[in-house]
Amino acid sequence: MATHVQPRRCPLFAPVFVVLLTAGTGWTDSRSIALEWMRDSPSGKLVVENGRLGALKIVRGQGHVEQDIFSFSSQADCRLEVLIEDAHVQEGSDATLVHVQTDRRPFSFFLRDVNAQAPMVVPAYQVVVTQADDPRTGAEIAASVHGKGGRMWRAQIEQEPEESYENAAAHTRRMYVPTWLGTSRDARIFEVRIGEPYQRDDLIVPKFSGSAVHIPELGNTPVQYFFAIGRGRGSRDSVTRGLADSILPILEGNVDEGDVQYRFTTFVTLERSALRPGDLRGTSYLAADGYAAGHMFTPAQQKQFEAVRTTEVERDEETVLYGQIVAANTSAVPRYAWFKAPAVGRAHSFDRQSGFALLSAERIYCLSRINGRPCPQEEIAVLVPPGGKAVYEFLLPHRPISRTRATALAQQDFQQRRDECRQFWKSKVNAAARIRLPEKRIEEMIQAGLAHLDLLCFGREPRGTLAPMIGVYAPIGSESSPIIQFLDSMGWHAQAERALQYFLDKQHDDGMIQNFGGYMLETGAALWSMGEHFRLTRDEDWVRRVKPNVLKACDFLIRWRDRNKREDLRGKGWGMIEGRVADPPDPYRVYMLNGYAYLGLARAAEMLKEADPADAQRIATEAEALKASIRTSLEEALARSPLIPLGDGSWCPTAPPWAEATGPSMLFVKDDACYTHGTFAARDAMLGPLYLVFQEVVLPGEEAAGFLLDSMAELTLLNNAGYSQPYYCRHDWVQLKLGLVKPFLKTYYNTFASLADRQTYTFNEHYFYASPHKTHEEAWFLMETRWMLWMEEGQTLKLLSGIPRAWLAPGQSIEIDHAASYFGPFSLHVDSQAGGKTIVAKVLCDGPRRPAAVEIRLPLPDHRIPARVTGGRYQESTESVRIEPFPGQAEVRLELHE
Repeated sequence: MATHVQPRRCPLFAPVFVVLLTAGTGWTDSRSIALEWMRDSPSGKLVVENGRLGALKIVRGQGHVEQDIFSFSSQADCRLEVLIEDAHVQEGSDATLVHVQTDRRPFSFFLRDVNAQAPMVVPAYQVVVTQADDPRTGAEIAASVHGKGGRMWRAQIEQEPEESYENAAAHTRRMYVPTWLGTSRDARIFEVRIGEPYQRDDLIVPKFSGSAVHIPELGNTPVQYFFAIGRGRGSRDSVTRGLADSILPILEGNVDEGDVQYRFTTFVTLERSALRPGDLRGTSYLAADGYAAGHMFTPAQQKQFEAVRTTEVERDEETVLYGQIVAANTSAVPRYAWFKAPAVGRAHSFDRQSGFALLSAERIYCLSRINGRPCPQEEIAVLVPPGGKAVYEFLLPHRPISRTRATALAQQDFQQRRDECRQFWKSKVNAAARIRLPEKRIEEMIQAGLAHLDLLCFGREPRGTLAPMIGVYAPIGSESSPIIQFLDSMGWHAQAERALQYFLDKQHDDGMIQNFGGYMLETGAALWSMGEHFRLTRDEDWVRRVKPNVLKACDFLIRWRDRNKREDLRGKGWGMIEGRVADPPDPYRVYMLNGYAYLGLARAAEMLKEADPADAQRIATEAEALKASIRTSLEEALARSPLIPLGDGSWCPTAPPWAEATGPSMLFVKDDACYTHGTFAARDAMLGPLYLVFQEVVLPGEEAAGFLLDSMAELTLLNNAGYSQPYYCRHDWVQLKLGLVKPFLKTYYNTFASLADRQTYTFNEHYFYASPHKTHEEAWFLMETRWMLWMEEGQTLKLLSGIPRAWLAPGQSIEIDHAASYFGPFSLHVDSQAGGKTIVAKVLCDGPRRPAAVEIRLPLPDHRIPARVTGGRYQESTESVRIEPFPGQAEVRLELHE
């Protein structure tokens, strides 16, 4: 008699096997397949979904079968033939899915995918799947697939030259992004769109936070000001744009019309007051929030907003956009130059004597002057002598002002206000950590990015709560996290704390943190950012102040999880919380949601260890229990989700984005809609299970992490970068943690080269036009750069883990001064001496929290191995020097061969 074998729960991370099956094409009533395990003795159960199991038969190895149960007793190659009837092998959803529920290393596959020409070889499991009439052994099939010479994504990248910006830019789309200008803290923003492709006019669009500005004279329609520089749109792109000093929120550029060159400058300052940090009032964070897209208020918050909205919008001093266009005649003969003042259309008039554009006698919306005098008309042509210039200027208040105020504004000097604005922004940037890199574009993007983040942190000065906005959108616990964490990393701890206070001020009475569009993941994500702030500051006084809010948030998550400890959820996410994490309305037990909940609870327990040891231990216990539930669910999901083919011919397990599903959404196991936000890959890449590695539920080196990374890379990436909204993809961090530097650089360069404006360094949200000046995307780029330069791992400070080799070419240097780390502020100076014979690295981190070890990666451009290393232990496999124990400061010297 056959012995019935009861399948046991399979461990999440186990060895390898091979599966062999028989397949045809199209629809068929029955199929015979073969599974062959190599050097194993599996036992388990075979379950057929959307079909019927006909029979099992052992054809190689010793064992027993009974109905759907099989058991091998010999530790050798074991082959099981399977007959499946009533099979659904057509294209589309509800196809036959075979679940091999072994006691170790379970897996599943689509029956229709089984083909002897491309058999399923799963190296990690030592199993092969092919058609039943395939006479080859599993080892022969595996060797055949390997012999075809295909390469997986990472092997392909490793074979290529190391990625660079120049190469990525030559092969990716070129993004135009409108420029946002303002004064920081103040929600009155100007969007400037000069030279935008496929647009008829240049535009200036005033915004209040994320909303358009409306004025009654235009029927309360959104205001847009049309203007022109030069003769207009021509047969070639003639506009170049950039930032002042390449980093400051002052837009500069040129319009090339041959003999006449138009140099333009625009910036924002205050109507009367000097632009100095001490003179900024800012905008109430609640008013800015209320005018942002997607914001959410409780009834009490809505009442508070209504109380301040009018006074925050209708101010006695406006912000003003200054514009200057200098037309230079470079020819030897006179040439005309053309200018058109910003205009709203027909609902206005123009005062020739003053150069005012009017909505009414007492409502002036723009001031214009030509060569220092009032401009006599809205559109004008000026004859410019050879070598001469014509200077056109306009001053555009955020909202129309009275004639008296306009007359006073007309006395302002453009150059003085520009110098003042430039100094204002330079002082801000200079107050942060100083980073100097061989690649100037990256160096500039760090500084410009910091200013871009600061521009959209709205709130009252000098110490009020700040709303860390995300372009037009209200703050989100998840999307604001890289913004806050980069501010912290650059030493702006006070500003980061004020931004974190936004989430505490708006916390619901039950402890929930939710501010945007019905998203349910903010509580855990906000707690995580608070935990990162604590790691970077070790500010116990701050922890004691926020402790009541932190405990409320943790208890909210714990109660939420308790409601999901239902028996009907076994195998469907028992003990996991449910809710949408982004725009797609997926109210499920999403792994990203639960990973953030775990990470938030774990960081909260760490924060409270000194301030409240009892609650810290209680929360840590709850965090570990949630982590265990997530890991169990992921184990089950990997077992039941279909294998997919990889670039080298092998096959890999997959997982869905939430616990209730089977397989990646884009494989359509069920007939559910998948395409959203311009891609099929949104749920599986941007919101997918790889987040669990980033969220510390799964370790980077675990087998499951490899499955998630490989399946994501092969299914959802192009040039190793995500589709649509690529900075939601967390394979960047995972690659760095695994030491996959070349794949990381492929991701790094291809993503920002295609999503950021290459002239102004501002980021778009998507590859299609949706929302400009998207600080969430820019902040993840900045965090990627931070990880490339410094990353903490346990008690080790890891430096330069992801830098390109070109950065250490002879004569290059890297400087990081007073950046923030878990171990306190640190500085690093690296010089690759001009002769190419010596590299010297000096690191300083001598505070009371200094690391136990420092590891500096020093990759040589030609892959050379140093002849002599002093100051630490050289690790050839990682091209790193490890200094352990680290005394607080050290010097490392690499001497190279002649």
